[in-house]
Amino acid sequence: MAKHKVSAQELREKSKEELLELLREFRTELIVLRHKAAVGVLENPGRLRELKRNIARILTILKEKE
Repeated sequence: MAKHKVSAQELREKSKEELLELLREFRTELIVLRHKAAVGVLENPGRLRELKRNIARILTILKEKE
């Protein structure tokens, strides 16, 4: 899983299938981190925000490709 901000330019270069796979990975990681946050063992709370933004970027680019 990517541990950094994904640029919109990087995403635009990927195919629709690659974007969907990345989206699936980010959503899975987000679920895990939300669970950790609820339990109180989240180490990096900024990662939640970063994941949500990455997911929004991917969804925006998927819409652009339609």
